[in-house]
Amino acid sequence: MTKVLVFTAQSVAAGLALAFIVVALRPDLIGREPRPASPTDSYASAVTASSPAVVNIYTRGFASQRGTGGSATSATAGRGLGSGVLISDQGYIVTNWHVIRDADAIAVRLADGREAVADVVGADPDTELALLRISLDDLPVIALGRSDTLRVGDVVLAIGNSFGLSQTVTQGIVSATGRGLGVTTFENYIQTDAAINIGNSGGALVNAAGELVGINTAVLGAPLRDRVVPNGISFAIPVDLVRGVMAQLIENGRVIRGWLGIRTEYLQQIGADAYGLDGPGMVLLSVGGPAERAGLVPGDIITHIDNERMTDLQQMLTRIAEKPPGSTIQIRGFRRGQGLIETRAVLAERPSLDQLGG
Repeated sequence: MTKVLVFTAQSVAAGLALAFIVVALRPDLIGREPRPASPTDSYASAVTASSPAVVNIYTRGFASQRGTGGSATSATAGRGLGSGVLISDQGYIVTNWHVIRDADAIAVRLADGREAVADVVGADPDTELALLRISLDDLPVIALGRSDTLRVGDVVLAIGNSFGLSQTVTQGIVSATGRGLGVTTFENYIQTDAAINIGNSGGALVNAAGELVGINTAVLGAPLRDRVVPNGISFAIPVDLVRGVMAQLIENGRVIRGWLGIRTEYLQQIGADAYGLDGPGMVLLSVGGPAERAGLVPGDIITHIDNERMTDLQQMLTRIAEKPPGSTIQIRGFRRGQGLIETRAVLAERPSLDQLGG
């Protein structure tokens, strides 16, 4: 009986091994197809969905020739190099302000080879964004995603006119969100290790679904002779910020923001402790306009705007700027020798960078 059981067990084991080999080599024999490729094996569908809306931008112009009314008859005649993204079938293209800043003429080339001269609808140096418009039919338009749901580790693709090589795609991940670099007034950059090179500025940063999540803008690199070598740290303006700026540029030709008229310096917690504050504050270095009319003076420390605790300069600047001119805000803070203070200010419209002197 024991011998029979051993033989039976050996036969079953041999049969299972043979069946495993057959199924592995011929899965069709049991009516089941091989496992399909994982969606992460390729991002071709994301590129197919988004890249037709990414355009090449070529500019021509010198500061001494601005206003001469020159126009580009061919995109390849341009001297500057950049990228842009079609966000509307009405021909609106978002790009970086520095891509078109000194241009007398701007030409655009689409992925399908068509070319057009672009008009500047408006620009917002405070966020490094600009809006162009072209007049062509049947334009491809990118789908807008959300940047507020991006997570560190999410896959992203950078698409643009890298070194003049149009429709170049590089892949990476979101390395960080909410970065401030101190290069523009309003910052909330997406950091990524997707390669961004010369010509990529103004191009698209898309997610794995092919939706626009950012506009590629800057790269942190190491200086080498007369150029900068990228080191895998790049930055994009989040699409949630882009949406608001583009809507205002289309409607008003400029971005209208609230302005308090202050110049500030961040007071760290270690310094705030000396005044008994429960967190950091913003020290006023100078006041003017609405702030002066509200009774604020240099040296005051702002801690709250509309009962919201301010923890950094960018937060306070954004809270003020998002209010329309004419709005009244409540300000709480601390004044040396007096203690806690509270006042209200009626905001004015934020002047341009040229008017502010920077």
